[in-house]
Amino acid sequence: MIQTARIQCTALAPRRRWLLGAAIGLAACTGNIGDRQPGGAGNIGEDPSALCTSKQPGESPIRRMTRVEYDNTVRDLLGDTSEPAKDFVVEEEALGFNNQATALGVTQLLAEQYMEASEKVAANATADAAKLAQLLDGCDPAADGADVCGEKFVEAFGQKAFRRLLQPDEVQRLNGVFTWGLTEYDFTTGIQLVIQAMLQSPHFLYRVEFGMPDPVENDVVALDHYEVASRLSYMLWNSMPDEELFAAAAAGELGTAEQIAKQARRMLDDDKARQAVANFHEQWLQLGKIESINKDSAIYPTYDDALRPMWKSETQAFLDYVVFDDAKGDVETLLTANYTFLNKELADFYGVTGPTGSEFEKVDTDSAERAGFLTQASVLAVNAKPNQSSPVHRGKFVRERLLCQILPPPPNNIQIKAPDLDPNLTTRERFNQHDKDPFCAGCHKLMDPIGLGFEHYDGVGLWRDKENGKAVDATGQINDSDDIDGPFDGAVELAHKLAESDQVRQCVATQWFRFGYGRAEQKGDQCNLEKVQDAFAAANYNVKELLVALTQTDAFIYRRKVVPEGGGQ
Repeated sequence: MIQTARIQCTALAPRRRWLLGAAIGLAACTGNIGDRQPGGAGNIGEDPSALCTSKQPGESPIRRMTRVEYDNTVRDLLGDTSEPAKDFVVEEEALGFNNQATALGVTQLLAEQYMEASEKVAANATADAAKLAQLLDGCDPAADGADVCGEKFVEAFGQKAFRRLLQPDEVQRLNGVFTWGLTEYDFTTGIQLVIQAMLQSPHFLYRVEFGMPDPVENDVVALDHYEVASRLSYMLWNSMPDEELFAAAAAGELGTAEQIAKQARRMLDDDKARQAVANFHEQWLQLGKIESINKDSAIYPTYDDALRPMWKSETQAFLDYVVFDDAKGDVETLLTANYTFLNKELADFYGVTGPTGSEFEKVDTDSAERAGFLTQASVLAVNAKPNQSSPVHRGKFVRERLLCQILPPPPNNIQIKAPDLDPNLTTRERFNQHDKDPFCAGCHKLMDPIGLGFEHYDGVGLWRDKENGKAVDATGQINDSDDIDGPFDGAVELAHKLAESDQVRQCVATQWFRFGYGRAEQKGDQCNLEKVQDAFAAANYNVKELLVALTQTDAFIYRRKVVPEGGGQ
């Protein structure tokens, strides 16, 4: 049980050190993902007919803001675009995402960083008379009284910062913070200290949910309207609610699936949704790793470090266009589209005719060589070695990211090392040893036969017909899938096979479930996943409709009732 946070403000030094311990107060509140069953997409091992007759909200762990969410929230709350969270401790990842509740604790260092950030943000927000006047929304301390303006600020700003109405005792304590700053220093200091206190509160840093007081069924309660508004905004925008969402919550207009879907569709038309979807794609497809990769320029003479951000920009522009601007906007297009986005430098790198300037433009691709994001340099280069391609990494990528199959780690006594380069052998010939080594064969039979299908692409993603003077053999094989086992020839054919797979479509929905809900799927989520996947199929696997479907589940609208410590009601 999470008790309502008590704000304790003790002046350790003038005008600072206000809530160092507040952020740590929920450091251990990372939730419990339960008995997740790894394996196929949404395959949780229960008979849905036995579950779906009652509401199944699943777990509702406390969710701490990620660095992206923190920066977006202070931007939308105070207009601060300094992105202070970029200097915060990097989040730990789980299931390939950095927003999983189970991995988001608060260390002493992070609490210090929250404190420092709150001081800087508060100072920026009150840096001049114009900014302060904007915060006060028309209240004039000289004419209306400092106490009156301070109290109005606490109420108005507090509702936005905590994303709900303040409780009377919270108002009283925050007014006390303001009064102390006003008395000991001045009006501006009082406002700054209120901002600092709120930005260090667990009610700002976490999404703390209790739900409505009365159950709708057994121990299941509906979320209140402000909690729904926050779930919508952090799923679709990675940020706080806007004025329209707050107004809908205040009016009690976020209580039905239809009302929630209406808001979701409105929000998906906002540019903030594009940013949130880009955040998902960057993590799902491991695009963040591009910035740290290195390539051997002796082997790849056309490579330059300046290409890395362009590789990332190509894939980001492509994914954004498919989801938000393409007529279909579906999984098939993500995997098989015969177009991409290039500028002149990147077109020259690929050796194709393209734009003549630095701006990225939509360009048709050769459908025999390229299809969707799988054949773009970003994905290919990340899943390769500095001096060679990597069937292992590329096959593992497909298994885990597109089939949702979690592969076991290698044995402890195995040295992980790619076969040495040999000018007389192709990559396929060098990797044949994995089939012969009994310690390697078990796992590598799941990865290598898929990864070898990418052998027309070298370690930086350029097309090749020959390797070391020999014709490239890019035939591959899919084993142990639900519905696409069998041979294929080349990554383009593989992409089309994946695009036709129900397992892949379900995996995309599962990956979005994990990212959108900030947790893993569990046994109790089978009904939720089925509902999402059915809606996804009904929309011809349109990604925007998938996001709307994620707002329509029991897991999104309800939670288990919070039982007070001691078991009382």
